[in-house]
Amino acid sequence: MDNRNNIAFSNPLLMRVTRPAPCSYIRGMVEQRLASDISSRPECHDDLASAGFRRVENWVYRPICSHCQACQALRIPSGNTLNGNLMLSRGDKRILKKNSHITREILPNQATNEHFALFQKYLISRHGEGQMADMDFDSYATMVETSPIDTVLVEYRDGEDLFGVILVDLQKDGVSLVYSFFDPEKSAVSPGRFMILDCAAIAYQLGLTYVYLGYYIRDCNKMNYKAKFKQAEVFVYGSWQTLKDTTPEPNYHVR
Repeated sequence: MDNRNNIAFSNPLLMRVTRPAPCSYIRGMVEQRLASDISSRPECHDDLASAGFRRVENWVYRPICSHCQACQALRIPSGNTLNGNLMLSRGDKRILKKNSHITREILPNQATNEHFALFQKYLISRHGEGQMADMDFDSYATMVETSPIDTVLVEYRDGEDLFGVILVDLQKDGVSLVYSFFDPEKSAVSPGRFMILDCAAIAYQLGLTYVYLGYYIRDCNKMNYKAKFKQAEVFVYGSWQTLKDTTPEPNYHVR
């Protein structure tokens, strides 16, 4: 994947290339990542994020699969129903109306048993065969609490009931949604999209420009929903480009 950019650090940042492993998203594919432990260099995070890297615990990573360009970092503008650059569709407005009673609280990134129970329920319903399905509480707590940068939990409730949770990184130019989960029994009111729209409002209220949504993969049903945002941008060929106008077709073949 050709993602040249102009990032330069005064002190070299050690990068590692992971061993080839089965792709988590496209059957029959092999993935590799460029990764770096930034626990001692947290100031590097935001520039790396703006160049298509994602964070997990102390590590940042980016796919570098030589035979595949399917994974493309994606972001949308911040904004809400009245302000900002984010354009809402009629469907988005209906989702916000359906969930207008949902309350939100921003919390420290600390694991709780209540959150973990919902996390397990979500994984069993949505990703029962995924790599995270067997995570215990300690592994979950490590995912939530290990971060070298400013990270919070955004908690949503339907009355007393826990509705959903998002692990969110606070960056200089936006918020990055690291991982989200919600009550699968609430799927009829589109909780995932609602929480993204609400985080766009949070970003706007904080004076930030973007919401980073992770990787968009056109041919993966679990990842291609992000293309439904009208102003989505993807990081390709070293710059952010409008998804529908300038994104090349994924270039990959099964090996």
